[in-house]
Amino acid sequence: MELESTLTRAWLRRGPLACALWPLSLLFRALSGLRRLLFCAGVLSSARLPVPVVVVGNIFIGGTGKTPLTIWLVEALRAAGMKPGVVSRGFGSSGEGARAVTGLSSPSEVGDEPVLIAARTGVPVMVSRARAEAGRALLAAHPEVDVIVTDDGLQHYALQRDVEVVLFDARGAGNGWTLPAGPLREPPSRRRDFTVINAPELAPGLVAAVAGQRAAVFQMQLAGDVAERLGDRSERATLAELAQRGGKIVAAAGIGNPGRFFTMLRTAGLQIDELPLPDHHDFQDRPFAALQADLILMTEKDAVKCSQIEELRTDPRLWVVPVSARIDSALAHQIVEKCRGRTFA
Repeated sequence: MELESTLTRAWLRRGPLACALWPLSLLFRALSGLRRLLFCAGVLSSARLPVPVVVVGNIFIGGTGKTPLTIWLVEALRAAGMKPGVVSRGFGSSGEGARAVTGLSSPSEVGDEPVLIAARTGVPVMVSRARAEAGRALLAAHPEVDVIVTDDGLQHYALQRDVEVVLFDARGAGNGWTLPAGPLREPPSRRRDFTVINAPELAPGLVAAVAGQRAAVFQMQLAGDVAERLGDRSERATLAELAQRGGKIVAAAGIGNPGRFFTMLRTAGLQIDELPLPDHHDFQDRPFAALQADLILMTEKDAVKCSQIEELRTDPRLWVVPVSARIDSALAHQIVEKCRGRTFA
């Protein structure tokens, strides 16, 4: 964790550590560019599915808000009359081959984010290390699906795609360098169809840093003003109501960027103590057992794991704060048009 924190700080500026690693970043950038070129040239094989594929991903390592964006896109496609399905790698999943996911699936077997997407949207979800395999299995099980959204997988070129959506947050492109000197898997100039920035406001410098080449830019904001008790999600209270209750409130987040969750809660008027946890934390270490708190707020991504642990599910202090993405509907309209304009073999 200390090394990760040191690198994270270094990646936001071009300081001594980043500059020392810069030669290695040139090698990383060259190798990643060569790999993509080999896929484009057909030297490395890639698969094309019989329906349009929309990839939601990022080039900034860590969490930028892909899962809320994926959920928003699925709901927007469905509202446009399409029948979407979702495929994912399923971070931390176990086993081989393609596996179907529902809202009741075990996160340890299929990954926490696919479980959350399945629970929130109700659309078919399939996971596999090979996303093309997941796509074929999903279409075989659900032939009505006419568009597939890939949660992450921007660099998974073994699956061809029709639309690419690249997501950034308020950190922009960091120091603008690729790994290990910076936080980027690919350079900011990487082509894509759409750029989405998850930030309270779009400062001109932020847009200029991440806009890419000829890609339309859209703002995304995450909103959550209600909390639900983990043991009974029908029991709800607004964040404003929780702020008036008093007592000690701890906010826990095992996501890629916990600070974004903490900031949202403080903006809602809550006085909180922070408990940042590693991304995809499995909660088997029972981090709340000795915690002195009257109320513990967590993200939905964490809740899908905590809800399957009896000790945590019955802890009355644990509440979940669902968030939803807010984006200009023009993004959905343009993605739908690109999908409908695809020429099928």
